[in-house]
Amino acid sequence: MEVDLEKCVGCGICVQDCPLGAIRLKKKRAAIDDRCSQCGACMRVCPEEAITVGDQSLLEGIQCDACPIECRIKDGNLGACQRYRNESGRLVRVTRIHPFSEVKSTVGPDPAEAIRKPLITGIGAGTTYPDCKPAPYIVKAKQHDVDVVTVVTEAPLSYSGIMVKIDTDIPIGEEGAAVMAGKRKVGLVVTEQYGSKMLSIGGVNLLTGRDGMVVARTITDIANKKPVKLKIDGGSKLELQVGQPPLIDGMKPDNMRVGCGSATLGLFSPLLKEAADEAIILDSHLTGLMSEHAAGRFVGAKPSGIRLKFRKSTPGRYFGDHGKGWGGTSVVHPLDVIAGIDQKVARPGMRILVTETTARNAAMFELQKDGRLKEISLNDAAGKVLDAICSSCEPSLVSAVYMGGAGGSARAGVVLYPIKLTRAVHQAKAVLTVGGAPTFILPGGGINFMVDVERVKGSFFYWTPTPATICPIEYTMGLRDYEEMGGHLQAMKPFEAREPAPVAD
Repeated sequence: MEVDLEKCVGCGICVQDCPLGAIRLKKKRAAIDDRCSQCGACMRVCPEEAITVGDQSLLEGIQCDACPIECRIKDGNLGACQRYRNESGRLVRVTRIHPFSEVKSTVGPDPAEAIRKPLITGIGAGTTYPDCKPAPYIVKAKQHDVDVVTVVTEAPLSYSGIMVKIDTDIPIGEEGAAVMAGKRKVGLVVTEQYGSKMLSIGGVNLLTGRDGMVVARTITDIANKKPVKLKIDGGSKLELQVGQPPLIDGMKPDNMRVGCGSATLGLFSPLLKEAADEAIILDSHLTGLMSEHAAGRFVGAKPSGIRLKFRKSTPGRYFGDHGKGWGGTSVVHPLDVIAGIDQKVARPGMRILVTETTARNAAMFELQKDGRLKEISLNDAAGKVLDAICSSCEPSLVSAVYMGGAGGSARAGVVLYPIKLTRAVHQAKAVLTVGGAPTFILPGGGINFMVDVERVKGSFFYWTPTPATICPIEYTMGLRDYEEMGGHLQAMKPFEAREPAPVAD
């Protein structure tokens, strides 16, 4: 790759996107060192078109065919995906093949069915792109007295993304808002789930868009459980790492909500009734009012005459709003949620407890004879119910589900009749796993799967600057079914489980 120093403005985008870190700014201009594998990522992201392909006759090293990039890897160097190294003129997969015995502790208990676990995993398998040739490893052995075949590969997937779940009621941004890595869009905020904010990162449209390199890197970093920094357009700054609490605008939430405001009333109404005559549970989706709520009526709570500012859904359940106040609502002071009090119904001396679904904030008020609400100290019963709510909340964590579409040409490396493989996966005659971890196969056409990245051992997702992400995939099935699908029997080898020889990482 050659840099036109007259066109280069030193913006640094190529430095950020080079998968090998082979570019630096020298005197405010891009400089490419000997680690370059000619992947072309820098050329495709340069806004000034200052990087071009040089004289091809001068290229050194071995051409890799593991993906469409076809890196030219010099002796001792890695390819762009960092999976292959040129060792004295021979391309070597950096990570050795991992048998299932090494990863089974991370994928849960062994299922009973003979084909539910692979003989080996796709971790370290390498790729046989294009897929008109058999997959890198096709092995057979007996499991539960059944002849079983496992076919493995590391599949480059343009149709891929990752769904990130953030357990918190702290608002992070508007639904549909762009998720940014630096100044580039990598995803969007999607519909919240129960007690969690959800981010969709990647997908084929973003991967094939102008910011595809950083999208692929972000998906892979999250899947590999590395820390990432993101910004919601018009919202919060996030620091996320799978398995760890999130940082939201520099704050670390302790826990996620026990449920919505209505659910909190359903769980704790007996204790709330002991603490106060009325309880308001603030929540951005469903705020609860005990005296109207079915759970409150069940424990004998009497009407209080209190009206809330939120729109009523059903008795005792009000649609909240979104903000940086209590319970993820706009309510900054607890009394702001009260729109009025019917003095004909209310009773002087009536106590009102206002809290949220995590019990992080709470206040108690008493109705005075003149109709005013006076704040009073929390009583012991209030402390008891707040402790009960808090202790029932789970820790605030970040988790993620990787999603991919494996219904394309990669099937040809498995069998001669790809439609038969697709149907076998949906009929559970063939089981797809990722690094030994179980997957969920989406219904409908194609082979679209999801996998919890915490169940995949180590950091074995990669990205290549097509751009695409690379995922270790295994297909396991009975030998007879494999034969019927047109399996590559000539490439099949027997496999004997054994303890691997120690290999330095």
